[in-house]
Amino acid sequence: MKIRPLSRPLLYAISCFALVMCASPGFCQPASEAAQRAVQPSGQSSIPEVSLRDTDGNLVELRSLIRPGKPTIISFWATWCAPCKKELSNYAELYADWQKELDVEVLAISIDDSRNSAKVKSYINGVKWPFRVLLDPNEDMKRALNFQTVPFSLLIDGEGRIAYRHNSYVEGDEYVMEEKLKKLKAVDQK
Repeated sequence: MKIRPLSRPLLYAISCFALVMCASPGFCQPASEAAQRAVQPSGQSSIPEVSLRDTDGNLVELRSLIRPGKPTIISFWATWCAPCKKELSNYAELYADWQKELDVEVLAISIDDSRNSAKVKSYINGVKWPFRVLLDPNEDMKRALNFQTVPFSLLIDGEGRIAYRHNSYVEGDEYVMEEKLKKLKAVDQK
């Protein structure tokens, strides 16, 4: 079998595609570098006024869960997202220490659609996460905050402002979040 060399136009198209993809944020970066990159809020500086349901079906105003003077981590996840579940499980392992040392709350918001919402309650009952879980089956928060994929986490400062946004997850990112919490606490104490 004779292998023909690639034509010049095809080589040009492949080269252009590779350049465009490598110019895309996070595409050609190592996962840990891309995951640790802070993403600055794009036009949204605080949590939007949105009501979500908890796993028992109760309507909850999200802003009412943000305690004045206390930091809050909001982590968006889905039952089909393995990195999301790993991130939240790692948060759960550190949660007691974080509450004691940093007085932080964690909220997990599932973006599973209405067909999969029933899986959320059974999943969290199995893993026994110590923090509150809310449902966003219509992805209202996802649209309001303009993010594309999960896992996606926000760190909210004591005044309800978005202090840090984080896309994706690699093992150890929970310690990056912990450092952000410590810096936020140091700023709040000044």
